[in-house]
Amino acid sequence: MKSVTVAVACLALLAAAGAAQKLPWQTAGGEIGSQAGNPQQLVHFLYPQQVTLPAGKPQTIEMHFRVNEGLHINSHEPRQKSLIRTELMEAEPAGVKIASVDFPPGADYVFQADPSQKLSVYSGEFVLKMHITTERGDHLLEGALRYQACDTNTCFPPRSLPVEIDVTGQ
Repeated sequence: MKSVTVAVACLALLAAAGAAQKLPWQTAGGEIGSQAGNPQQLVHFLYPQQVTLPAGKPQTIEMHFRVNEGLHINSHEPRQKSLIRTELMEAEPAGVKIASVDFPPGADYVFQADPSQKLSVYSGEFVLKMHITTERGDHLLEGALRYQACDTNTCFPPRSLPVEIDVTGQ
């Protein structure tokens, strides 16, 4: 009877420990992945949330993003085809024409375990340049940044970061 009680107590302790343990990107207390109410995002859209542009004239919007400290994401043009590239998927609302989006070149990243293999990545802050023309009026530009974040040991599941910009054409 005593061994059954000890076994049940051990199982209860293991279950409680397993339920309490979270991976770094799942925590909300200042660790990787935590920021401003959305601990699941490992990349954050910084600005602009709103822009006013001259109507009918091609313009460029600089979209600023930041990768959480200690992480990197594959660039828009990764060196290996098997890697998930960073992409901006945007919906073109009525009154807005998106001509193109320019991605910055990636920086070289080398794993200490295999210095011969270089990756092309973004880390820290990076900027995308969206070339658009807008008609007069207010328009909501909606999209998502699709990315896969990694640290030095692990790549996390791919994620999509919602991106919204209020565009006013004058």
